[in-house]
Amino acid sequence: MSFELQGVGLTHAGGGIALRGVTLAARQGEAIALIGPSGAGKTTLLSVIGTALAPSQGRRRVLGDEVPASSAGAPRLLRARIGTVHQAPPVPPRQRVVTAVLAGRLGRWPAWKALASLLYPQDTAGAREALARVQLADKLFARCDQLSGGQLQRVGIARVLYQQAELILADEPVAALDPALALSTVQLLVHEAAARGATLVASLHAVDLALACFARIVGIRDGAIAFDLPAAEVTQEHLRALYGSEHAGDDPSRPAWTPAPAAFAAPLSASACR
Repeated sequence: MSFELQGVGLTHAGGGIALRGVTLAARQGEAIALIGPSGAGKTTLLSVIGTALAPSQGRRRVLGDEVPASSAGAPRLLRARIGTVHQAPPVPPRQRVVTAVLAGRLGRWPAWKALASLLYPQDTAGAREALARVQLADKLFARCDQLSGGQLQRVGIARVLYQQAELILADEPVAALDPALALSTVQLLVHEAAARGATLVASLHAVDLALACFARIVGIRDGAIAFDLPAAEVTQEHLRALYGSEHAGDDPSRPAWTPAPAAFAAPLSASACR
């Protein structure tokens, strides 16, 4: 089992409930898309799985290790096996792209090598190869503050590719990309995970992209799991119930759910990422 959550809840210090009794598990090598309205708890759920946040209740097991509910962290070697793609990658603005990519393996390198790499990149060839896979090889020595938001997102993906993590958690990894690049980038993540037998869990607002590229879809609403189904079994009724009036606004004539989001001109084929 790649990870297992049992009855996990998370209540913020101010009393706000972010997760409610979430029970979710994934076998090693599964590809799962998390979908749901804004503020549903998708990012919080990824952070709990990745041990960046501690749940208020319940149990979690990640990559074979029991992680105490009271702990927001995890042993260094466990963290090194988890790769996270952030919607806004937390990289220092003046940092070079090569250094940002090589940071993917800092948890596996001895301390001397990690420190040395901050001064002189230890594996420029490996970083260049990872960047080439996201079409950014020419940015190897650029500063991160010289990149666009979409390019920074792809640098974050290159870092996880270089890391070769066993569990990949991607939080809106293509939010800043155009539709064609978003599709190719999600394809890359899905194929990379499948090739190495890694588990991939990604939150996506582009529902057509999720349905086309992932075998398993988990709907999240109000901090709880609304459904957990194979992609082929997710119906328009499921999506309407999941999103409710998020897309309808104050116009009662507008449907609550539009099958093809505006980011895509037409629904994607179910085989788009196969």
